[in-house]
Amino acid sequence: MGPFRPLMILTTLFTVALSLASCEAAGRAKVAPHAPTAEERTRYPWLTATAKVRALEETFAPPEGYTRVPLEAGSFGAWLRGLPLRPEGTPVRDFQGGTVLAASDARLAAVGELDVGSANLQQCADSILRLHAEWRWASGHPERIAYRFTSGHLASWPRYAAGERARVSGAKVTWVPGSTPDSSRAAFRNYLDLLFTYAGTLSLQAEGARPSREQLRPGDFFVLGGSPGHTVLVLDVATNAKGERVALVGQGFTPAQDFHVLAGKDGPWFSLEGDSVATPFWVPFPMTSLRRLPSP
Repeated sequence: MGPFRPLMILTTLFTVALSLASCEAAGRAKVAPHAPTAEERTRYPWLTATAKVRALEETFAPPEGYTRVPLEAGSFGAWLRGLPLRPEGTPVRDFQGGTVLAASDARLAAVGELDVGSANLQQCADSILRLHAEWRWASGHPERIAYRFTSGHLASWPRYAAGERARVSGAKVTWVPGSTPDSSRAAFRNYLDLLFTYAGTLSLQAEGARPSREQLRPGDFFVLGGSPGHTVLVLDVATNAKGERVALVGQGFTPAQDFHVLAGKDGPWFSLEGDSVATPFWVPFPMTSLRRLPSP
């Protein structure tokens, strides 16, 4: 071994260490996936015992100098911080199992452990409705699960569970007795598919309240309604000593596919300081497109 070989090895190791530190500073940490605990399966009831997951909060540390904003216990935002993610290196797959985003895609930060179904239904707006409804279910408020179709008609889970079914004729929707009462998880999943069929970015945009930039919090979403339109969910928010804020952002997309955490040119945390938020798959979302679904 020549006299400079040990120095070269040390230099290489130092470079690797800097690279890893830079990766973590950008907001990503190596987290070993685990089988869901009983508590996690209660909080995220779609999880199976055989899944391998890591929590969003553990996977994404805030950038250097930032801390997560405080949240009310039991809120939608607090629930999203524990959102289960699939192991690192998982691609985004569509409802037919095809890969739509490679695991190495620079725009992908992580993939959520959330079933997408076998039909082309759970797209962008539907993913947000799904997560919000699942939070209400897990929080013990299934009676408050109700969202609007694009027509403006309310689709209520209690009504569906009681055996009523939506009869859709053009823009007219009526609810009629049509089935045996059933409040099981299987029935709930069928209710969600009905909701996904007739709701979308336009209904989500119209239904959501309009928080100000200063009021923005995890659980809010940006939406530009249309055919097509798009929406992204604010999964977490962190702030620094100057009051500057950054956010983790996730989305479903078309065709129906795995819900996933996005990454931009600076990593998974997106600045909230401009007049808009630029995500990699759509035009920038202006702050005026910020919306919020109601809390229980």
